[in-house]
Amino acid sequence: MSHPPPTGGSDRLYLLPAATYKVFTPVYETLAGMGFYNLNPAQIRKLQSPDPGELLDRDGGNVASVLDRMKSSCVTRIGDYLAKVVPGTYNVEPKTIGPMLTLEFRQQVRGDPNPWRFRANNMSDGTLRVLGVLAALFQRPGASRSTRLVGIEEPETALHPAAASVLADILHEASRRVQVIVTSHGADLLDRKTIPLESILAVVSEDGETKVSRLDEAGRATLRDGLFTVGELLRMNHLAPDPESAAPSRPDVFREDG
Repeated sequence: MSHPPPTGGSDRLYLLPAATYKVFTPVYETLAGMGFYNLNPAQIRKLQSPDPGELLDRDGGNVASVLDRMKSSCVTRIGDYLAKVVPGTYNVEPKTIGPMLTLEFRQQVRGDPNPWRFRANNMSDGTLRVLGVLAALFQRPGASRSTRLVGIEEPETALHPAAASVLADILHEASRRVQVIVTSHGADLLDRKTIPLESILAVVSEDGETKVSRLDEAGRATLRDGLFTVGELLRMNHLAPDPESAAPSRPDVFREDG
């Protein structure tokens, strides 16, 4: 006996009711396991209402809840990574204040054998953004859902150039367990000769069309020969898409009116 197809509506996505059918379930779970982030330190800094913490919000505004549901070993790992990017900061954990959550950081201060404790509202934009990046990369949504892809917009914003280099290594390590897509205008993040050539895509906007593809042959040859890093090519404005493989986007999706 066949079942009627799920009904949709102009005010909701068709995939939600369709996901109740076995054939659509993998599609729904795959899309639901993707997280795309433009992290906002102002939101991370605020007191946060507790939530299940199953998936980090786009702006990072529920990061305390995400850390709260993690195993302590995973939170410790995030603290270790944070210390590499922000020297002196070696631990972070969620902190309950009445009915709300915030973050508490521990920092080593010269002359004091005991770590000082700082809440999120006392931390720099760069530190909070890095924490958001780490939470996005290493979050554990739970047994019923897994993170399959993480997209992060300009993760190096507000970081010291040397810290951006360390962050690049962390992103590369995280890519071994989850697909990672990073958009960046920051050459410092790309100053690594260890970045695989096939991981780099160039983006240009021409006449209202956004084109994304692998690098052109000149760029690929330069990187293969080790003459420059990707970051150095970006500084010289020599990162260009391959004209043979660049596919224009749909103008009705990417065109900006006005």
